[in-house]
Amino acid sequence: MKRHLLAGIAATVLFAGGSAFAQSVTIELSPQQRTTIQEYVVKEKVRPVTVQERITVGATLPAGVELRTVPSAWGPSVSKYRYIYHDNHVYFVDPANRRVIHSLD
Repeated sequence: MKRHLLAGIAATVLFAGGSAFAQSVTIELSPQQRTTIQEYVVKEKVRPVTVQERITVGATLPAGVELRTVPSAWGPSVSKYRYIYHDNHVYFVDPANRRVIHSLD
């Protein structure tokens, strides 16, 4: 009985730890990349999206929110993601699960 209990606890810890790890993504942006992104948003007059919920890193965006393709000028480190512009922030989103992974103010 104790073995099954310990095995269950261990499996839960591994599963929970793996999920938390899978959700944490670090995007390293150089100062030049940050400037390029901010200038693009202003120059191209990117329209902000409207959502009722507060957007935070880790949140999942509703299906109705349009995800934009990241311009190649922003660099290869972010090319696999999509982005939205909301409340003067650029949010990078994982298109596979629509989860916000990084916020750039």
